[in-house]
Amino acid sequence: MSTLEFNTKFDLLTTALRSFSYNLTKNDEDAKDLYQETAFRAMTNRDKFRPGTNFKAWCYTIMKNIFINNYRKKIKRNTILDSTDNDFYINSGSNSVSNQAGSNIMMKELNRMVESLDVSIKDPFVMHFEGFKYQEIADKLNLPLGTVKSRIFFARKALKDMVNNYYGDINLARTRI
Repeated sequence: MSTLEFNTKFDLLTTALRSFSYNLTKNDEDAKDLYQETAFRAMTNRDKFRPGTNFKAWCYTIMKNIFINNYRKKIKRNTILDSTDNDFYINSGSNSVSNQAGSNIMMKELNRMVESLDVSIKDPFVMHFEGFKYQEIADKLNLPLGTVKSRIFFARKALKDMVNNYYGDINLARTRI
Protein backbone atom coordinates (compact mmCIF):
# COMPACT_ATOMS: atom_id res chain seq x y z
CA MET A 1 0.00 0.00 0.00
CA SER A 2 1.41 3.37 -0.98
CA THR A 3 1.87 6.23 1.47
CA LEU A 4 -0.83 8.23 -0.29
CA GLU A 5 -3.36 5.39 -0.04
CA PHE A 6 -2.48 4.85 3.60
CA ASN A 7 -2.88 8.55 4.44
CA THR A 8 -6.19 8.73 2.59
CA LYS A 9 -7.56 5.72 4.47
CA PHE A 10 -6.38 7.19 7.76
CA ASP A 11 -7.94 10.58 6.99
CA LEU A 12 -11.30 8.87 6.37
CA LEU A 13 -11.11 7.37 9.88
CA THR A 14 -10.24 10.65 11.65
CA THR A 15 -13.76 11.36 12.95
CA ALA A 16 -14.31 7.80 14.14
CA LEU A 17 -10.90 7.65 15.83
CA ARG A 18 -11.46 10.98 17.60
CA SER A 19 -14.82 9.74 18.89
CA PHE A 20 -13.29 6.48 20.07
CA SER A 21 -10.45 8.32 21.82
CA TYR A 22 -12.96 10.52 23.66
CA ASN A 23 -14.97 7.44 24.69
CA LEU A 24 -11.82 5.93 26.18
CA THR A 25 -10.51 9.03 27.98
CA LYS A 26 -13.67 11.07 28.74
CA ASN A 27 -11.50 14.20 28.48
CA ASP A 28 -11.00 16.45 25.43
CA GLU A 29 -7.29 17.11 25.93
CA ASP A 30 -6.45 13.49 26.72
CA ALA A 31 -8.52 12.40 23.70
CA LYS A 32 -6.57 14.74 21.42
CA ASP A 33 -3.28 13.42 22.79
CA LEU A 34 -4.42 9.82 22.33
CA TYR A 35 -5.51 10.50 18.75
CA GLN A 36 -2.21 12.21 17.97
CA GLU A 37 -0.18 9.36 19.44
CA THR A 38 -2.28 6.86 17.44
CA ALA A 39 -1.74 8.80 14.21
CA PHE A 40 2.01 8.94 14.86
CA ARG A 41 2.28 5.23 15.59
CA ALA A 42 0.10 4.27 12.62
CA MET A 43 2.20 6.39 10.26
CA THR A 44 5.53 5.13 11.59
CA ASN A 45 4.38 1.49 11.49
CA ARG A 46 2.46 1.55 8.20
CA ASP A 47 4.83 -1.09 6.83
CA LYS A 48 3.41 -3.53 9.40
CA PHE A 49 -0.14 -3.18 8.04
CA ARG A 50 -1.05 -6.10 5.82
CA PRO A 51 -3.19 -5.12 2.82
CA GLY A 52 -6.43 -7.05 2.65
CA THR A 53 -7.01 -6.85 6.40
CA ASN A 54 -9.33 -4.50 8.26
CA PHE A 55 -7.60 -1.10 8.39
CA LYS A 56 -10.13 0.40 10.80
CA ALA A 57 -9.70 -2.45 13.29
CA TRP A 58 -5.91 -2.11 13.00
CA CYS A 59 -6.09 1.61 13.91
CA TYR A 60 -8.58 0.99 16.74
CA THR A 61 -6.29 -1.70 18.16
CA ILE A 62 -3.34 0.69 18.12
CA MET A 63 -5.41 3.31 19.95
CA LYS A 64 -6.76 0.86 22.51
CA ASN A 65 -3.29 -0.51 23.25
CA ILE A 66 -1.84 2.99 23.69
CA PHE A 67 -4.67 3.84 26.08
CA ILE A 68 -4.14 0.67 28.12
CA ASN A 69 -0.37 1.22 28.32
CA ASN A 70 -0.83 4.84 29.43
CA TYR A 71 -3.37 3.77 32.04
CA ARG A 72 -0.98 1.16 33.44
CA LYS A 73 1.84 3.72 33.59
CA LYS A 74 -0.42 6.13 35.46
CA ILE A 75 -1.37 3.45 37.99
CA LYS A 76 2.27 2.48 38.57
CA ARG A 77 3.22 6.14 38.99
CA ASN A 78 0.70 6.46 41.85
CA THR A 79 2.02 3.39 43.68
CA ILE A 80 4.14 4.10 46.76
CA LEU A 81 7.05 1.77 47.40
CA ASP A 82 8.77 2.01 50.76
CA SER A 83 11.98 0.06 51.16
CA THR A 84 12.64 1.07 54.76
CA ASP A 85 12.82 -1.50 57.50
CA ASN A 86 10.19 0.28 59.57
CA ASP A 87 7.07 -0.37 57.51
CA PHE A 88 4.87 0.49 60.46
CA TYR A 89 5.15 4.21 59.59
CA ILE A 90 3.11 3.74 56.43
CA ASN A 91 0.52 1.52 58.06
CA SER A 92 0.20 3.42 61.33
CA GLY A 93 -2.59 5.82 60.29
CA SER A 94 -4.01 8.36 62.67
CA ASN A 95 -5.62 7.77 66.03
CA SER A 96 -8.73 9.76 65.17
CA VAL A 97 -12.08 8.08 64.81
CA SER A 98 -14.30 9.00 61.90
CA ASN A 99 -17.60 10.53 62.82
CA GLN A 100 -20.48 10.83 60.39
CA ALA A 101 -22.79 12.84 62.62
CA GLY A 102 -22.73 15.86 60.32
CA SER A 103 -23.75 13.88 57.26
CA ASN A 104 -26.38 11.96 59.25
CA ILE A 105 -27.97 15.21 60.43
CA MET A 106 -27.87 16.63 56.91
CA MET A 107 -29.55 13.51 55.50
CA LYS A 108 -32.33 13.79 58.10
CA GLU A 109 -32.84 17.43 57.16
CA LEU A 110 -32.90 16.59 53.45
CA ASN A 111 -35.39 13.78 54.04
CA ARG A 112 -37.57 16.21 55.97
CA MET A 113 -37.41 18.64 53.05
CA VAL A 114 -38.41 15.89 50.60
CA GLU A 115 -41.32 14.91 52.86
CA SER A 116 -42.51 18.53 52.95
CA LEU A 117 -42.92 18.59 49.15
CA ASP A 118 -46.40 18.47 47.65
CA VAL A 119 -47.45 14.87 47.00
CA SER A 120 -47.92 15.52 43.28
CA ILE A 121 -44.21 16.25 42.82
CA LYS A 122 -42.82 14.24 45.73
CA ASP A 123 -44.02 10.81 44.56
CA PRO A 124 -42.44 10.96 41.06
CA PHE A 125 -39.25 12.46 42.53
CA VAL A 126 -38.88 9.74 45.19
CA MET A 127 -39.56 7.00 42.63
CA HIS A 128 -36.94 8.48 40.29
CA PHE A 129 -34.47 8.77 43.19
CA GLU A 130 -35.08 5.09 44.00
CA GLY A 131 -34.06 4.16 40.44
CA PHE A 132 -37.30 3.96 38.49
CA LYS A 133 -37.12 5.10 34.89
CA TYR A 134 -39.37 7.93 33.69
CA GLN A 135 -41.59 5.56 31.70
CA GLU A 136 -42.00 3.19 34.66
CA ILE A 137 -43.06 6.09 36.88
CA ALA A 138 -45.51 7.28 34.24
CA ASP A 139 -47.01 3.80 33.98
CA LYS A 140 -47.32 3.30 37.76
CA LEU A 141 -48.86 6.73 38.40
CA ASN A 142 -50.97 6.74 35.22
CA LEU A 143 -49.48 10.03 34.08
CA PRO A 144 -48.10 11.21 30.74
CA LEU A 145 -44.32 10.95 30.39
CA GLY A 146 -43.88 14.70 30.00
CA THR A 147 -45.83 15.35 33.19
CA VAL A 148 -43.58 12.98 35.13
CA LYS A 149 -40.46 14.69 33.80
CA SER A 150 -41.75 18.16 34.63
CA ARG A 151 -42.83 17.14 38.14
CA ILE A 152 -39.39 15.70 38.85
CA PHE A 153 -37.86 18.93 37.53
CA PHE A 154 -40.10 21.03 39.79
CA ALA A 155 -39.29 18.82 42.79
CA ARG A 156 -35.56 19.28 42.18
CA LYS A 157 -36.02 23.01 41.82
CA ALA A 158 -38.07 23.22 45.03
CA LEU A 159 -35.50 21.17 46.94
CA LYS A 160 -32.68 23.33 45.62
CA ASP A 161 -34.52 26.45 46.81
CA MET A 162 -35.14 24.88 50.23
CA VAL A 163 -31.47 23.91 50.59
CA ASN A 164 -30.34 27.40 49.54
CA ASN A 165 -32.75 28.99 52.04
CA TYR A 166 -31.71 26.65 54.84
CA TYR A 167 -27.95 26.52 54.28
CA GLY A 168 -27.40 29.68 52.28
CA ASP A 169 -25.92 29.71 48.79
CA ILE A 170 -23.75 26.59 48.70
CA ASN A 171 -21.76 27.75 45.66
CA LEU A 172 -20.94 31.03 47.39
CA ALA A 173 -19.78 29.18 50.50
CA ARG A 174 -17.46 27.00 48.39
CA THR A 175 -15.72 30.03 46.87
CA ARG A 176 -14.93 31.42 50.33
CA ILE A 177 -13.12 28.27 51.46
